[in-house]
Amino acid sequence: MGIVLHWFLPTNGDSRTDLSLGNAVGAAGSRAAEGGSERAPDIRYIGQIARSAEQLGFTGALTPTSSWCEDSWIMTAALTQVTERFKFLVAFRPGLMSPMLAAHMAATYQRISGGRLLLNVVTGGDDVEQQRFGDHLGKEARYERAGEFLHIVRELWRGDPVTFKGQHYDVRAGQLIPARLWPEIYLGGSSGPALDVAARYADVYLTWGEPPQAVAEKLDAVRTRAKQAGRELRFGIRLHVITRDTAGEAWAQAQRLLDGLDPAAIERAQAIQRASQSEGQRRMAALHGGRTDALEVSPNLWAGVGLVRGGAGTALVGSHDEVAERIAEYYALGIDEFILSGYPHLEEAYQVGEGLMPVLRRRGLMTSPRDDNQPVEADHDH
Repeated sequence: MGIVLHWFLPTNGDSRTDLSLGNAVGAAGSRAAEGGSERAPDIRYIGQIARSAEQLGFTGALTPTSSWCEDSWIMTAALTQVTERFKFLVAFRPGLMSPMLAAHMAATYQRISGGRLLLNVVTGGDDVEQQRFGDHLGKEARYERAGEFLHIVRELWRGDPVTFKGQHYDVRAGQLIPARLWPEIYLGGSSGPALDVAARYADVYLTWGEPPQAVAEKLDAVRTRAKQAGRELRFGIRLHVITRDTAGEAWAQAQRLLDGLDPAAIERAQAIQRASQSEGQRRMAALHGGRTDALEVSPNLWAGVGLVRGGAGTALVGSHDEVAERIAEYYALGIDEFILSGYPHLEEAYQVGEGLMPVLRRRGLMTSPRDDNQPVEADHDH
């Protein structure tokens, strides 16, 4: 069916220079303030990005979760009313709400949006961030709980009463009015428990943008676990992108962003990342090791964003043809969903939509956005 391109909604603010916006690690996040020099994440600006991305041909957009972002459920529910086909990949933490409530919210969301919700389950990689929400489980217990949570949610979406008693949940005769379509579940993570939960319950396994060989090994590990569970998954990748008419223009932009980074800010960010319990964050940080002089870690894969931004820290950098070639390489590994972003997110959406997408279509890698945005009927055998 070709690849699916999603964009990103920066719900803690946007910038031409501040790559730390969007950070997803630790307790010391950043946010653009109203009336400041950066772009605050108000509904008008985020809506401008969503409407532009829809018009350009993106299928949907990821909306992140953290204590310094706007709430993803509320923000995107509002945006469904000013978009038509655009889907919203809502990141949320399963331990902060009951599975019955989440399933109820998802069913309502599907009805009011016409089936445009996708769910990105984020178990939480940092104790400090979880604890500010009142969640004191350790990492492995969070994945155990996430497995129970997703089991219950999937059962509830069948429409029959659900009774379940596990280590973390005790649901008695839970039932809801099911939506005509239930949302697909996306889940990322690089640790063994993350791969296990994804293999058993996710529709799409997500990885951050590591070099192709490392990604291939991770996908093989998920495939093996999924096969043991009698399931098949699709795969997606989360990357920033700097794509221009020529490679020189793209790398000049990457250098401009690098030149704007404060060495003290890099050191602070690296200290926070080193303290993270996230295996995915450890792998991201290992790509650059805090150095600024060896950031092209694979052809056209630049690790500069990860110097100051926790979470997704790599960007595809190059001409539209070069970036398309790298996307084709990941696609050949089995990845067909690409969640892209760039600073600032409004202008960079146009760089991708007007420069990169035509190349992808010429190569036969990408279909019409209207083909990709048709709702898929629920398959209750997952």
